[in-house]
Amino acid sequence: MPLPVEGKSIVFNSSGVKLLLVLSEPVLADLTSFRLELLGYQVETVASGNEASASISKSAPALIIVDTMLADGDGLEWVARTRADQSTSEIPVLIFSIDTSLETVERAFHAGAQDYLISPFDPMVMEEKVERRLAVSLSSAGRKRPSAQRTTAQGATR
Repeated sequence: MPLPVEGKSIVFNSSGVKLLLVLSEPVLADLTSFRLELLGYQVETVASGNEASASISKSAPALIIVDTMLADGDGLEWVARTRADQSTSEIPVLIFSIDTSLETVERAFHAGAQDYLISPFDPMVMEEKVERRLAVSLSSAGRKRPSAQRTTAQGATR
């Protein structure tokens, strides 16, 4: 489905794009990973901020999906530290959480998240948010990640 980004419609090719899931709840992690892999994403799943940081240091993902509660602490504090680090500050972050409080949503955006998805969620909404975050990230950066392509609605690769 074409997504409007900065006045243009683009179709995002998810094939091989690396996503990092930082979710401490195993069932949610498995279901989310499975759904994203069906769409062609390469998904790595970890349960803690320490594991996520180690993964990112080896290979930066195109997008991080993180819960507010991690196995080793507060997910939003981990997001703030990750966004403050110059080497990881440009990686888009999508928060998954069961917490619907305005305070937590505000903390998430203040920490540097670009989007917030309340769990349980509609898989189609998750897919749209992931695609939109990736499309915006690639469009605003003016660059392609090695494993991703931007394609206009007319089919020309950019």
